[in-house]
Amino acid sequence: MSQAKSPIIDQDARASWLPMIVIAMGQMLMSFNVAAIPVSMGGMVESFQTPPTTVGTAVVLYSLGVSGFIMLGAKLSQRFGSKIFFQMAVALFLVAMITIVASPTAEVMLAGQAIAGLAGAALVPTLVVLIADHYRGKQQAEAVGWLGSARAIAGVLAFVIVGSVATWLSWRYAFGLLIVHAAMLLLLSFKLKRSHPNPKVGIDLFGVLLSACGVILITFGFNNLRNWGVTIASPAAPFDIAGVSPAPAMIVVGVVVLAAFFAWSQGRAKRGKTPLLALDVVDSPLEWGTVVALFCIVSIEGAINFSVPLYIQIVQGNTSLATSMAMMPFMLTVFFTAILIVRLYKRFTPRQIATGAFLLVAAGTAWLAFVIRNDWSVPPVIAGLVMVGLGQGALVTLLFNVLVTASPKELASDVGSLRGVTQNLAAAVGTALVGAMLVGLLTSVIVANLGDNPVLKAELADHVNLSNLNFMSDAQLEERLGGVGVSQLQVTEALQINRDARMRALKTGFLVLSGVALLALVPCRWLPAYRPHEIPGEATSSVKRSK
Repeated sequence: MSQAKSPIIDQDARASWLPMIVIAMGQMLMSFNVAAIPVSMGGMVESFQTPPTTVGTAVVLYSLGVSGFIMLGAKLSQRFGSKIFFQMAVALFLVAMITIVASPTAEVMLAGQAIAGLAGAALVPTLVVLIADHYRGKQQAEAVGWLGSARAIAGVLAFVIVGSVATWLSWRYAFGLLIVHAAMLLLLSFKLKRSHPNPKVGIDLFGVLLSACGVILITFGFNNLRNWGVTIASPAAPFDIAGVSPAPAMIVVGVVVLAAFFAWSQGRAKRGKTPLLALDVVDSPLEWGTVVALFCIVSIEGAINFSVPLYIQIVQGNTSLATSMAMMPFMLTVFFTAILIVRLYKRFTPRQIATGAFLLVAAGTAWLAFVIRNDWSVPPVIAGLVMVGLGQGALVTLLFNVLVTASPKELASDVGSLRGVTQNLAAAVGTALVGAMLVGLLTSVIVANLGDNPVLKAELADHVNLSNLNFMSDAQLEERLGGVGVSQLQVTEALQINRDARMRALKTGFLVLSGVALLALVPCRWLPAYRPHEIPGEATSSVKRSK
């Protein structure tokens, strides 16, 4: 692949920043929604009387919509024009937020997040195109930088605003703010330049079918491991395959379908037709290593964004505002690291930076596993989250930069699609997998403790279904036990079993995340070993040849 860079020509006349404000608002609209979901966990659980893992499913459905259809969104944006497609996507997001705010049940809320995911699939690929339509030279480079920062800024604002509103009013008001945001964005979008559609852009419908089916199968497989069983099919499974759970089978089939998508795209390119994704963006170990590393760090981020609010709101019974304050160091560290990491590019290679960043993430998650207690105080939380935030902020910025510089400029839209699919699929898988793992560990520990417990009789355990509990606060468990006429001694014993199970599950979960960060050091070996002042083409080529 050619690694030649076109020189950036600085333009004397600088364009207005108003379009960039509109574009950044589009990015913030999506990021605010995703960050608001875990902060609103406690309120949603109470409103819908649903387990906290259902809230995790909302993240999964949103990410599923984006990752499954973002490549289609990129092609449709080129065909119909970026401005009109951007406006259509914002309008669809507005409908999704209205659905969520008015949702009477958890199922309707989940449907709203699925619609938001489809809107995100249309929004994500248009943002970079709109920047290219409005800015040139150095100002364009600045605009791309601000687009990356908008995601982190939205995360910080979401944790502050949603935490406060959800605590003092309701989580519905917090999402109601997104209705106002989307409406304002739709009005301001008319300030954007008129885009020119290209009806000649072909749509690979079979490629869309293959990619969407592959992503959907993988995501639903991971999301249903807990309910359907990791290996043996549970009674909740809709069907079984010779007694085996359909969840892992869906994951395997999804991987096979994605492999078929890549084979189909390669054949389509050889026939001289435009594939849904240009395979030049993943034609060497360098690109594949970058994609795998990006998948690892985003999945870890999704798991942490689920696990920490789960602990603070459900286990400790604290408010959404307390969650915001606990997560703020993490979000701020990610934001500032993402901006400042570029200062290290002249001193260290991408391989060195990524290796150090993953080691920080591994150390931070391991630290969280050791300090977690039922009375988890703020200072240990801050220390662990800051370590993880330093690594996560550095990696997301660095890895995207590696993907962009490893491909020719004309493949920028394909790089954007690849990045969007990777990040959203990773967020869905990370959230679903950690939810299934934590609940599975919780149930296993409770069952083991109940087996030898002389105080809690077997019939009592069956009556309150202690062997199939989701994460519950002490107050929720006391309420459940209060309706079956148990003694105070039995209540005390059940609470202790629940506390021990929660702690062991969460500790193990954080240790697993630390292990994933250490495993990610393997794809880091494929990252380029050159610095910006060196010759990227020769350095990258040597990396590819050596692999």
